[in-house]
Amino acid sequence: MPSVRRLILILSLGIFVFDFPAPLPAQNPSSAAVMDSTASAASQDGKPSGGAKPPLPDAKRRSITQSGFVKTGPIVFEDVSEKAGLTHWTHKMGTPAKSYIIETKGSGVGLIDYDNDGWLDIYLVNGSTVDALTGKATPPHAALFHNNHDGTFTDVAEKAGVTNDRWGFGVAIADYDGDGWPDIYVSNFGMNRLYHNNKNGTFTDVADKAGVTLGNWSTGSTWGDYDGDGCLDLFVAGYIHWDWNKLPNSKENGGNNAFCTFRGEPVACGPRGLKGEPDHLFHNNCDGTFTNVSEKAGVADNSGYYGLGAVFADVNNDGKIDLLVGNDSTPNYLYLNKGDGTFKDVSYASGFALNDAGRETASMGLAVGDYQNNGRLAIFDTTFSDDYKPFYRNEGDGNFTDISYELGIAEVSVPFLSWGDAFIDYDNDGWKDLLMSDGHVYPEADKYNWGTSWKQRPMLFHNLEGKRFELAPAVEGSGLADVIAGRGMAVGDLFNDGKIDAVINVEDGHPVLLRNVNPDHNHWLELKLVGSCKFKASPCSPVDAVGTTVSVTANGMKQRGDVISGGSYLSSNDPRPHFGLGTAIKIDDIEIHWPDGKVEHVAVPGIDRIATITEGAGK
Repeated sequence: MPSVRRLILILSLGIFVFDFPAPLPAQNPSSAAVMDSTASAASQDGKPSGGAKPPLPDAKRRSITQSGFVKTGPIVFEDVSEKAGLTHWTHKMGTPAKSYIIETKGSGVGLIDYDNDGWLDIYLVNGSTVDALTGKATPPHAALFHNNHDGTFTDVAEKAGVTNDRWGFGVAIADYDGDGWPDIYVSNFGMNRLYHNNKNGTFTDVADKAGVTLGNWSTGSTWGDYDGDGCLDLFVAGYIHWDWNKLPNSKENGGNNAFCTFRGEPVACGPRGLKGEPDHLFHNNCDGTFTNVSEKAGVADNSGYYGLGAVFADVNNDGKIDLLVGNDSTPNYLYLNKGDGTFKDVSYASGFALNDAGRETASMGLAVGDYQNNGRLAIFDTTFSDDYKPFYRNEGDGNFTDISYELGIAEVSVPFLSWGDAFIDYDNDGWKDLLMSDGHVYPEADKYNWGTSWKQRPMLFHNLEGKRFELAPAVEGSGLADVIAGRGMAVGDLFNDGKIDAVINVEDGHPVLLRNVNPDHNHWLELKLVGSCKFKASPCSPVDAVGTTVSVTANGMKQRGDVISGGSYLSSNDPRPHFGLGTAIKIDDIEIHWPDGKVEHVAVPGIDRIATITEGAGK
């Protein structure tokens, strides 16, 4: 049911918009306490697109984004950041004042087994400062934390040659040249990096030689073989065309136009009012170089939208990966793969361009997952504060319906400004749950009574068998009670124990490693997939199997998992599909749809393990 019924009267004097609250779900009678009757805040600033909400402080005058904890209850995540050795590294982006939007967006996380030892390592992108760009200060370094297999990590970025030393934003991990070793693409303000894995613990930046450097403000990136030639192609979203010599009017210099205010207070300008940066699709020539085919493929973003989230995934189940782009303060893009090297823009027709109320959102990160276990990928979209977070149910054939209110996610998410997001089965019950990182872009959130805050706690929603989601309580002292300026987030099994953990890159802070310690005893299975291009067959699937779709059937439940590179917010998750099995003690069937079109049924020797499956091993 729509959350808002909107009546628009076009008169000679202008456009008048009236918002009529629709009936709220019966399961949530307290929702009316959060709603108000203010007019829509889809104003000229383009930041939030929902109505302004009244502050809801707790007894200590803290907003709900930094409170709402419970004394006791099941502890899902433990913050092991310090114990793991991650807190010696600090993210840095601009100045604490955050006078310009480029200082506010934070950076991403990539999970990568760079040395092929079977354990996930952590790549953390860093930002920069004006002093570093002008040579007056040492640039902040990215980190590559090697997994020591004992719960600790060691930063080897300098030795590995992946410090970046540029104003960094996003990361996407994939084996782009099919040599069996994962590589790293880093999107920056300025020239981007493509770190080729040298197979000896070091990397070489080949971005210039490969033709994928670009040169202004790149954000979300994603790898996928869109044309089925076995070689992974690269999509890079563009955000704002930024020029340090032509800065927007800062808040310190009287920036008081509609694009530089929030709730009537001066803040960093943008993105509305600033020039957008185009998107780029690079075709892999299978020889170490790429060709820019953005215009030819129909994904160049000629509208000049502000791209942040990007992910290749097969959303209409035709065996070809499609392209999703989450745009800030402008409509989202959904491009369906036509199978001839081009894409069809179905953004509006699909229902993905706008939210349920017909408004564009300030989209940040995109998560895709089969939350209903019906074989269809839903899309979750993190957005700005003062707006709910859309959840797009997949109706089939590339059509989507925003049902965030129906699922119980909308109202509680309004005060939060959310970034990284992922579908994870945290309790291994066979149903994909939803995790997101949160934090504001305006330090002023701590100064004014906006009902939100600069630092915010992450949110975890438990999936109630595909019907609704329930917010997991944040137990004091647990990872869900961390109050941080969260940005990029990646999820994966960092300890090889069958439980999905999360790493959050924190704006101007230390990274957070949330170890999954949920007290369940459910079973699980993870799959490391290897495509046939390893054997130089043709046609073939990429060696790291990006674009593969897997279905696992156990206990009468059929679950879908996908191998995806990119997504979330500027981040890249564990490439191994993970399946919670509940109480099932055996697997009934594993069906694999490889990117080259082959379909195989395979068996594994048991459960509660990470199994490697190579294309051609099944029936």
